Amino acid sequence: MGVLLSMTVGVGCLFLLQTQMIKPRKPKDFYSYEVKDAKGRIQSLEKYRGKASLVVNVASHSERTEENYRFLQDLHRELGTSHFNVLAFPCGQFGDTERGDSRDIEAFAKATYSITFPFFSKIKIMGTEAEPAFKFITDSVQKLPKWNFWKFLVNPEGKVVRFWRTNESMENVRQEVTALVREIIIKKRMEL
Repeated sequence: MGVLLSMTVGVGCLFLLQTQMIKPRKPKDFYSYEVKDAKGRIQSLEKYRGKASLVVNVASHSERTEENYRFLQDLHRELGTSHFNVLAFPCGQFGDTERGDSRDIEAFAKATYSITFPFFSKIKIMGTEAEPAFKFITDSVQKLPKWNFWKFLVNPEGKVVRFWRTNESMENVRQEVTALVREIIIKKRMEL
């Protein structure tokens, strides 16, 4: 009787373990996702945890490309990568504003605008083929971008705390991102 009970419990545990292995857990925050970089390599967003991230759907051939890339690069340089990153996700779903493959897009941004922030693979942000990490962002704010260069501020815990549409003031973006970075710095100093 004891052997039968032990075997039943053992089989039950194996079944539970197997169902947990087969059924992947849904990521609970933005940094729990993996995405492809511009070279097609899988990258964990976990390395950005503990920092503020400004996630942006970028495009190389939009009427606002130059002003946005220059602003994003200035912000990235100004706030540094210790506590902040701009994370660029090229998207070609708005007209013919993002042509070419991911490597070409990244090369263009680096050569033309001296971009140093991380570039990821060209993605879709709407529809059934939406990149899961970006879908998490749009689901969090319950808004789908209507054009390129929507900006989503993600806090150190991976939660989306604010978003800006293309035509909103970049100075407001700078002020709010800077305020969050200051909070992160103060919190880290207090923990020391």
